[in-house]
Amino acid sequence: MKAVIQRVANASVSVDGNVCGEIEGGLLVFLGIDENDRQADADWLCTKIAAMRIFSDENGLMNKSVTDVNGELLLISQFTLIASTKKGNRPSFIKAARPDKAIPLYAYSCEKLNSLLGKPVAKGIFGADMQVSLLNDGPVTIVIDTQNKE
Repeated sequence: MKAVIQRVANASVSVDGNVCGEIEGGLLVFLGIDENDRQADADWLCTKIAAMRIFSDENGLMNKSVTDVNGELLLISQFTLIASTKKGNRPSFIKAARPDKAIPLYAYSCEKLNSLLGKPVAKGIFGADMQVSLLNDGPVTIVIDTQNKE
């Protein structure tokens, strides 16, 4: 799994002009699911996201997690994160998980984050053409790949 995590002042996702998920203050997470990803990858990644200290404390240092600041989370599925750009100029998405595998892992990730945050996670609609709006805070953007745990 690959995740692009952005600290935001607010974010929303719309499909066909209708807002289906929005948050005020917290994390916007774009999630790509690889064909080789398993539930253990989702567990590790969700735990990491919920505990990541990228919010400022009283001294202005990034020492607080989204749970520490009672922040919200918007989770958007994005298969394009799994793109291979090794050959040519047209990205290949062959390693992205197919919907029969990706949808259950995305749903599991939503539920895992719900549990870790103690509140519902806002989300987009899997496979839909989504328009995402955000006000990046910082900016703070972190990329995590469960296949390369650094």
